[in-house]
Amino acid sequence: MPRLLSVRAVAISVLLSGVATSAFAFDWKAHEGETVSFLSNNNPWSQAVLSYKDEFTELTGITLKVDTYQEQQMRQRLMTVLNSGSDEVDVFMTLASREGRQFAAAGWYADLSDYTQSAVAPEYDFAGISPALVKAATFDDKLTSVPLNLEGPLLYYRTDIFEKCGIAKPVSLDDVRAAAEKVKACESGVTPFASRGLKPAIAYTFSNVLHNVGGTYIVDGKSALCSPEGKKAISYYGDLMREYGPPGAANYSFYQISALYRSGRAAMAFESSNELRTIMEGGERLKDTDVIPLPAGEAGMVPTAIGWGLAISNHSAKKDAAWYFVQWASSPEIQKRLALQGVAAPRPSVAADEEYKAWISEAPVRASWQEALDVLASDGSSEVGYPIVANPESRDYIGQAVQDVLLGQKPVDEACAAADTALDGLIARK
Repeated sequence: MPRLLSVRAVAISVLLSGVATSAFAFDWKAHEGETVSFLSNNNPWSQAVLSYKDEFTELTGITLKVDTYQEQQMRQRLMTVLNSGSDEVDVFMTLASREGRQFAAAGWYADLSDYTQSAVAPEYDFAGISPALVKAATFDDKLTSVPLNLEGPLLYYRTDIFEKCGIAKPVSLDDVRAAAEKVKACESGVTPFASRGLKPAIAYTFSNVLHNVGGTYIVDGKSALCSPEGKKAISYYGDLMREYGPPGAANYSFYQISALYRSGRAAMAFESSNELRTIMEGGERLKDTDVIPLPAGEAGMVPTAIGWGLAISNHSAKKDAAWYFVQWASSPEIQKRLALQGVAAPRPSVAADEEYKAWISEAPVRASWQEALDVLASDGSSEVGYPIVANPESRDYIGQAVQDVLLGQKPVDEACAAADTALDGLIARK
């Protein structure tokens, strides 16, 4: 496998090509000596990209000040900073599918549209980023963030355990439940099925189940968790986690799920495609794991497909320098490097790259991961929670309804009714 170009080499190439192909000579050193503050969620994308941050400083002369938190703590910190109007954070990670409408309505995002058209290195190729993800990050014609990855929940499962227990590859939601039941009887020391049970995190994985059974969150302007499809999805997810999930499942998010599966203590894990890098760390699961989209329900396979983005705070006093970090972190070279570590790029060109194809061919699980990503890209839905300004708050009510069933605290009719009442209030806010 040929060695990747260094960022320094890319910079030289950019500067040379800039002289020949651009009306201006793009200068990576234009903001040398400045410091940019980056608020980061501690997930596989940030872990991978920050391993190269010294190269960013060498290339630009910009010092990157990084504050990294686990996801919930990062969100709390971000809300405090943005609400106060503080300029202490210049760049932050954001999920357009979650808080995009809310942050755009509050005026917290800087509009990146002009930057992508006039302040880019010749090799940046903004047009090469998935148009669907760019559109999802655009509100009222303002580009609020630049996509960093393509992701959605996928089903990781142990082929060795399935073979031992006589279980075929699941092709339906019913098959997943049946597989969990067989694992429980066949391999008692292993958790049959793990997925998100933490209330704010449930919507990410639950939405895929809801869409696969034919449900949606809003029907005729009202919350639809108590529709037949909504109740079926809540019951399926809650019952599966209660009967076959790990102890303390209501506290599980991607950190716990990835660790459980990587250590060999789970037969199935329904978790983000972004977690391939973490799950395969150490190499124990490279030869005994297959990865597929969540199998079909009555409506077929409707996977969740979203992506993290990098945004610049509208309160930042260093927007121009901050854009240099956004551009570097979302460049073709860096996104290719991260793809070679299992972080799916939002640039279709990466999948066609010879070096990437060679990496995929080195392990069967990588090939199945890429095939699943292709399904996400072609058939995915970005509806995670309610498509309203209060989307983040809506996810708590979804999570509460599922948790009520998961913990056996309420029957599904009561759980969905309580959630629908609260959610109708959110929808009415507009």
